[in-house]
Amino acid sequence: MAIMKKVLLSGSTTTGSLTLGNYIGAVSNWARMQDEYECYYMVADLHALTVKQEPAEFRERCLSFLAQYLACGLDPVKNVIFMQSQVSEHAELTWILSCHTPMGALNRMTQFKDKSQQTREINAGLYTYPVLMAADILLYQTDLVPVGEDQKQHLELTRDLAESFNKKFGATFKVPDPHIPKVGARIMSLQDPTKKMSKSDEDPNNYVSLLDAPKKIEKKIKSAMTDSDPQARVLYDLENKAGISNLMTIYSVLTGKTFAEIEKEYEGKMYGHFKTDLAQIVVQTLAPVQERYQKLMADPSYLLEVLKKNQARAQAKAQVTLAKVYERIGLVPR
Repeated sequence: MAIMKKVLLSGSTTTGSLTLGNYIGAVSNWARMQDEYECYYMVADLHALTVKQEPAEFRERCLSFLAQYLACGLDPVKNVIFMQSQVSEHAELTWILSCHTPMGALNRMTQFKDKSQQTREINAGLYTYPVLMAADILLYQTDLVPVGEDQKQHLELTRDLAESFNKKFGATFKVPDPHIPKVGARIMSLQDPTKKMSKSDEDPNNYVSLLDAPKKIEKKIKSAMTDSDPQARVLYDLENKAGISNLMTIYSVLTGKTFAEIEKEYEGKMYGHFKTDLAQIVVQTLAPVQERYQKLMADPSYLLEVLKKNQARAQAKAQVTLAKVYERIGLVPR
């Protein structure tokens, strides 16, 4: 008898470019989980529409994100890797869930508060963004969602909506749980280690892009903020040495070495020695990813074929859930 795998879903919004933080905290973990779970990975293009996009550039970037997923080791056969907008059930379930989402719950979303302070034009999509995220998750009867600490509130809303809907209309959705890696789940900005490394950061010196050239990577790592310790000791101390601790986290995840091993290796050495070595580790880690990426982008017909096949696979699962939702709330079946 075949063992049913748990369903896992994740994705990345197609803004900016995937960063080293995305690679360590999410994408590299996705590749490791593809044999253990039934995995659905979105290129989350609908989420990107909350900010203005130039159409041709946006379309190219969406394909670029798909290529980056594949270049990082995601297998389009083992996983369902799809473009969010190509599965219309996401938008349909979002509307239905919106009609069952209290405004008070959306008013409490801290990410909306933060983002709305950074823009003059606040659109309804930015406000209802968490409902689309909930629809993404619930559509596939997801058991686990890899999330960072900053996304836990959105997942809590998803759980609340699922439980509320199930209570009103009968068992319809699985209530998902978070999947948070213990190490490397939160890589911080290179210049401000109090903030998470973000692909939408306006200052490119704050992050390493997966597609950065080696010289650019070296420059960014070597200029990363550390602290004023006159001895420049390589010690893991989040409270007092946040900058070097962030760099040590990157080093630890990419090499498999513990913080204690790293401290011993650089005992008596300065930050400069450590940064030089870390830069080379990052360059070597990303080199094969970049090589695969360039080959994939040179063959757009292959990328489109991957999307076509995986759209069908994603839609097959999504349609089952949506049909159940239609039946539960009294809509005429299609």
